[in-house]
Amino acid sequence: MSNRINIYTDGSAIFNPGPGGFGVIMEWVGKKYVKEFSEGYQMTTNNRMELLAVIVALESLKKQPMDVTVFSDSKYVIESVEKKWVFQWEKKQFKGKKNPDLWQRYLLIHRKHRVKFQWVKGHNNHPQNERCDQLAVKAAKGNNHKIDHYFEQYVKGASEV
Repeated sequence: MSNRINIYTDGSAIFNPGPGGFGVIMEWVGKKYVKEFSEGYQMTTNNRMELLAVIVALESLKKQPMDVTVFSDSKYVIESVEKKWVFQWEKKQFKGKKNPDLWQRYLLIHRKHRVKFQWVKGHNNHPQNERCDQLAVKAAKGNNHKIDHYFEQYVKGASEV
């Protein structure tokens, strides 16, 4: 397999927060191999699903390092990495930042690959982005949801106090 891969991601949350899901398409450059997958969560946010999609895709790569281009419609994820904000947050131990659990997990896998991001406009007939959106929405609406433990314990719980 090639050491270059294109990853397309999207996240979704119904009511935000609410049931959520993400969708991923992985395409190896120069190969005809394409992989799709998705997961749903019973209570989460759209931004968490956008970020989790990238993390899970990168974590699924068996070979390291890979040259990865992530295509996403999430400015939250892309700008946090490309503008190097997340590295500053890390230095301050993510104090006052949302989704520290996922950003810490992202940084662990980010450092094992050569990752760059490409923003795509959502809902603009980009075939892979549209398919990822379908996968994410289907996962969010599905019945086989995982539990987003961090969200349920620290975010949702804090808002109910």
